[in-house]
Amino acid sequence: MSTDTPKLNIPAASAAPPFEIKKLGHVVIRVSDLQRSTDFYVNMLGLKVSDVYSEDLMPGGMVFLRFNADHHGVALVGGMQESARGRELHHFAFEVATLDEVFRVRNHLRAHGVPIVFEGRRRAGVQIAVEFTDPDGHNLEIYWGMDRIDADQRVRPPNEWRGATTLEEALANPVRGQDPVLADPSLVRRTP
Repeated sequence: MSTDTPKLNIPAASAAPPFEIKKLGHVVIRVSDLQRSTDFYVNMLGLKVSDVYSEDLMPGGMVFLRFNADHHGVALVGGMQESARGRELHHFAFEVATLDEVFRVRNHLRAHGVPIVFEGRRRAGVQIAVEFTDPDGHNLEIYWGMDRIDADQRVRPPNEWRGATTLEEALANPVRGQDPVLADPSLVRRTP
């Protein structure tokens, strides 16, 4: 067995990106038995359920779990087939401090040819985000504005979720309690 340290060329960043990741926000994994996995995370780890998607919102169903005031830190997507073992990661997400940074993320990714698979606002958690893939096809998300769960443990009801398929639509159609105002309005993409 070799004891040599693998050689890795550590790149020097050509320039700092126009945003700063604040924390790993959440991880979403695929599971074969949604009920069994939900029971494990709730009963063994003490996480709390924030929201549940039925099959019509997410094939296999989805459970959003929290361990702090963030709407979710872990989410489970049901329906993983045995043949998918080893590909349980659905996506992981990073939080940024400002909405401007989400717009700068989008522009930065586009400028560097990184495939963007979604931008805008999903439903539960109502964060405004850009989702994209890394070189191996792993799904990543950078977001701002995720719901926080108050001391009374109340979550936003589904009738207040407001999906948006662009960042501009998320700006134009805000949800209650979220203040999507850009410090730099020039970041908004104008349509011809």
